[in-house]
Amino acid sequence: MDEPAAPGEQATPFTRLLLAPNAGPMTLGGTNSYVLRAPGASSVVIVDPGPDDHGHLSRLASAGRVELVLVTHHHADHVEGLDAFHRMTDAPVRAIDPVHCFAAEPLTDSELVVAAGLEIHVLATPGHTADSACFVLAGDGDFGSVLTGDTILGAGTTIIADPDGSLGPYLHSLGRLRALGAPGPTTVLPGHGPVLPDLTAVCDAYLTHRAERLEQVRGALRQLGDDASTEAVTDVVYFDTDASVRSAAEASVRAQLRYLRGIA
Repeated sequence: MDEPAAPGEQATPFTRLLLAPNAGPMTLGGTNSYVLRAPGASSVVIVDPGPDDHGHLSRLASAGRVELVLVTHHHADHVEGLDAFHRMTDAPVRAIDPVHCFAAEPLTDSELVVAAGLEIHVLATPGHTADSACFVLAGDGDFGSVLTGDTILGAGTTIIADPDGSLGPYLHSLGRLRALGAPGPTTVLPGHGPVLPDLTAVCDAYLTHRAERLEQVRGALRQLGDDASTEAVTDVVYFDTDASVRSAAEASVRAQLRYLRGIA
């Protein structure tokens, strides 16, 4: 059977979503790869090719001439397939930190990328990782859309991947994203989980969650002492966390402790 000419689910007027077959505790249903194209454009932009899975990468490549590949951050579930995808398409790759992402040229904050008939605004959003970026499509639907990678997920909340990630910058990034939500609900196109309808509402919920977690960590320190270990604080704050994501919980606790102790 031939691959479809326009693979994936139409997420917004300018984007299609292809779910990679890499479901798991950290990836939810799998990594969301996106195909970006303005109506009538002869080429596409791919955001986050995802894992090195031939079927998934072939479907992405079948979407049309790939003019550019953009990367939200360097975690393997988003970039493992980059090398193979580059061999398939010969498309240039761009990322905030090209060292990690097979990229020839780094992206810069507030840069305007023009490709596939689209104007794609780059927003550096460090926090989940140091090299995290979001991509804003201002004309996508009534109030635009933003591809958030793992900075904002479609379900639950993301981790701060200490020591690469850091809570202070993450809170600042959420504030910048929240400002994009005026004057109406901007669509969130996350790296995992379902598409969300209202960026402002999601940012508010994330900021509230972070404030609650910080208060829980403060409470654990009052109980255990200011020099309590990451492991001990995790036992208190994330007592109900499944063992499969324990390491992620500890990374977030380290980030919160560094933030409270004025380190990051």
